[in-house]
Amino acid sequence: MPKVKVERWEVESNAYCRSEAGSGEIELSVVIPCLNESQTVAKRVRQALEVLRGAGVAGEVIVADNGSTDGSAEIAKTEGARVVRVEEKGYGSAVMGGIAVARGEYVLMADADESHDLTHIPRFLAELRSGQDLVMGNRFRGGIEKGAMPFLHQYLGNPVLTGLGRLFFKSRCGDFHCGMRGFSLGSYQRMDVRSTGMEFASEMVVKATLLRMKISEIPTTQLPDGRDRPPHLRTWQDGWRHLRFLLMYSPRWLFLYPGCALIVLGAAGCAWLLPQPRVIGGLEFDVRTLVYAFAAVLLGFQFVAFAVFTKVFAISEGLLPDDPRLTRAFRYITLEVGLAAGGVLVALGIVGTVFTGLGWAKEELGLVSLDRVLRVALSSVFSLTLGVQVICSSFFLSILGLRRRSISGLISTAVKEQ
Repeated sequence: MPKVKVERWEVESNAYCRSEAGSGEIELSVVIPCLNESQTVAKRVRQALEVLRGAGVAGEVIVADNGSTDGSAEIAKTEGARVVRVEEKGYGSAVMGGIAVARGEYVLMADADESHDLTHIPRFLAELRSGQDLVMGNRFRGGIEKGAMPFLHQYLGNPVLTGLGRLFFKSRCGDFHCGMRGFSLGSYQRMDVRSTGMEFASEMVVKATLLRMKISEIPTTQLPDGRDRPPHLRTWQDGWRHLRFLLMYSPRWLFLYPGCALIVLGAAGCAWLLPQPRVIGGLEFDVRTLVYAFAAVLLGFQFVAFAVFTKVFAISEGLLPDDPRLTRAFRYITLEVGLAAGGVLVALGIVGTVFTGLGWAKEELGLVSLDRVLRVALSSVFSLTLGVQVICSSFFLSILGLRRRSISGLISTAVKEQ
């Protein structure tokens, strides 16, 4: 959680809008992250307050200032917003800082650059009131005005990253990066979002999807930036941060699927070349190709092992929710099973090594072919290497699981005591 300082500047008569019923309870908090937005922040605060009043919503506007030096915080205060000083830099840090002091049941995020149509706030609130956990704006459905979004963002960055997010996590969201979105405070706390940069937007959607929350979309409009300076968003750097986040939160696509592909291709190559050399189109595939086939299987195993390690660690640290499939698998794949499988492979490798030694002696006497000895030697080295990897991976996985089991034990004990 970023360091947050709440400035005692708010004026009660302007800081929030009471509902027509006269209740003092705040229903919606509009959080606006801000870094040197003196040209637009006043208009944003005024518009948000006017929309809340016009809709009869008991709400507040919070400007999360991330170190502005152009008087943005003072301007926002003058317009009636609550100002929050967030010391830790980053878009995600600013948003989290604003949410941390929100007094509403629901929160709506919106940027300070006039790119979001705040008159759509009641639409988001209606969805939240109906029980949705996360309500996303979709600019591709609502419309992007001319010049409102850079060409690369509109036709490459957003579509590709959103497509990968939909593919990796089976999400239905059509616009992962729309900065205008609403959610309940309870849902936000369940998400446990931790990213401090621009990838905060992707993490929220991913976490909500993995937790099987109720997610809906509202067509919203992307308006031209009201500032005369370049935006804070850095196309390639922030694009890479989003991509990196999607990969790190999907061990399946980062490690598991590539690993399985390597194992299948390598195993097929081994089965094809172990019996004898093969010739296709005048090209001979022999022992040298077999070496690469064995290496592909070993690399594939490493990828699969990393996928499991990453998944277990992420679940233990609360980065990813529990996976029932993994829990069921661990009922059968235990440390003892891994040690037994690795021990068998090592034993086969040792036996093969002995035969290889005898084979070298016979080859020198001309009793067996060098080609056959090399095949046995490669198979033995492969079996030894894979066996040691299986044993080490089993121990490491068991160590990773210690904290997970201890946490599960504490939870079950607490439940029994209640």
